[in-house]
Order: sequence, then structure tokens, then C-alpha cells
Amino acid sequence: MTFCILYMKAKIRKLNKEVELPKYHTSESAGFDIASSADIAIAPGEVAKIPTGLVIAAPKGHFLLTAARSSLPLKKGLVLANGIGIIDPDYAGPNDEIHIIVHNFTTKTVEVKRGERLAQGIFLKTEQAEWEEMGQLRNVDRGGMGSTGGYNN
Repeated sequence: MTFCILYMKAKIRKLNKEVELPKYHTSESAGFDIASSADIAIAPGEVAKIPTGLVIAAPKGHFLLTAARSSLPLKKGLVLANGIGIIDPDYAGPNDEIHIIVHNFTTKTVEVKRGERLAQGIFLKTEQAEWEEMGQLRNVDRGGMGSTGGYNN
């Protein structure tokens, strides 16, 4: 079986020449790693905005999704405060820096060092919906949250 990777062009601007470009770390990585561009201390319970030093323009018809690296909660005691990040393709102005917004859920201060990889980015295709307003969508109710897993109350 042959594995084929498709590539697209994405525009990027480094706000600081010392910042490294994001990298895919294996030949089959779905996401590229995004690192901190500064040393930051995050107090217990604090939500912090970590700079990356990057402005990234998603290719036409795409948006950039950012998600935590799987090791972030276990190794750092941090989670992305908003779960995921959605960066629209038009968020690419001269100073539209990508930030990683994290929550320190531990009882200790967490140190993040410049160059430390905290998140990963994936370009996903997007379409906008054109709404068709209806009086009713279905004739039968589904049942609510957890209804297919036996959690009805």
C-alpha cells in the first residue's frame, strides 16, 4: 500500500526572527506543533494567554484549528481554556498573533519555557451555511443528551 500526503501552501509571518516555524514531527503527523515564544509562569487556577510569535493565514477555503498536545495535561498540568481554538482565515493582519490560551488546573505555578511545544494546528476545510428556515425539522424527538447511551432521566 502506498501512502500519499497532499501538501498545501500556507502563509506565515514570524513576529520575532528567533521563533521557529511550526513543524510536523513525523511523516504522517496530522497536526503541526505550535510552541511558546516566551517564558511564562502560570499561577494555580490562572488562565494565561501564551504568545507564539506567529501570524498564520489559513489557505483559502480553510481555517486553522488549534488543539492541545496530548501530553499537555499530564506533563504540564495545563489544558486549553477554550477546549480548541478556531482561527479564521481573515485573522492574519500585521499583528494578529496566534496565542495559546491555557488554564493551570494544578495547585502549583507552572513554568512554560520559550520553544516549548504546547499545542498543535490542523488546517480544515470550511464552508458557510446558507440558512433555510423551517417550521419543523423532524416529526419525532431524539430524546436529548445521552439518549442513545442509556442515560435517560
